[in-house]
Amino acid sequence: MDNRPIGFLDSGVGGLTVVRELMRQLPYENIVYVGDSARAPYGPRPAEQIREYTWELVNFLVTKNVKMIVFACNTATAVAWEEVKEALDIPVLGVILPGSSAAIKSTTKGHVGVIGTPMTVTSDIYRQKIQLLAPAVEVISLACPKFVPIVESNEIQSSVAKKVVYETLAPLVGKVDTLVLGCTHYPLLRPIIQNVMGPSVKLIDSGAECVRDISVLLNYFEINSSRYQEKVRHYFYTTASPEIFQEIASVWLKQKINVEHVTL
Repeated sequence: MDNRPIGFLDSGVGGLTVVRELMRQLPYENIVYVGDSARAPYGPRPAEQIREYTWELVNFLVTKNVKMIVFACNTATAVAWEEVKEALDIPVLGVILPGSSAAIKSTTKGHVGVIGTPMTVTSDIYRQKIQLLAPAVEVISLACPKFVPIVESNEIQSSVAKKVVYETLAPLVGKVDTLVLGCTHYPLLRPIIQNVMGPSVKLIDSGAECVRDISVLLNYFEINSSRYQEKVRHYFYTTASPEIFQEIASVWLKQKINVEHVTL
């Protein structure tokens, strides 16, 4: 048994979609989460800057004595995951491979859409991973640069959000049977995305799929937390306003959480 926490990093609040799934599937695991909302979104930034910011988040989590690090950010996974994974002696997971595998299992007609930040889409990593595993699957990728700012400003219920999602996704409507939400912020917009794409399109939450891999690795390395520990502890840190983060997190996680500001 290993009661050290699992570390999560993201460009902001999006990784909470992964945390929510982890709390549901693995309720005995302790969590340390850091979101870099002050510098979100990562998607439009140059790769070198994303790499630098990601390492700052990784180094912060290492100081918290985590037993595993989860890149709950598709952009950071696309740019820096391979490098970080090689450098650390604890397991490091990304969200892209689990999302790609789930899309392949889901598609019935071989037409998969991927939506993500400009950097994730430019990296072409989802198409590469999907076609490596299933060469016959056709992948259409679309950058959605306006989605993360809507989520980070807590406007997911607004009429602006509906308009932006409708206009952005228009090129994909009717062309895919499966859509990968290739950014962990996007599940917070899921009801609107589903409405625009139509009920027959299966949405793949890459972050939620990642939790299955976390569970497998915890078992494999025998580092599961004890279900008999005195108290499960979760720590949340943000580089921006703790109040806004807390507001979004409390609704999404359906519980009151404590959030601290951190300077990286």
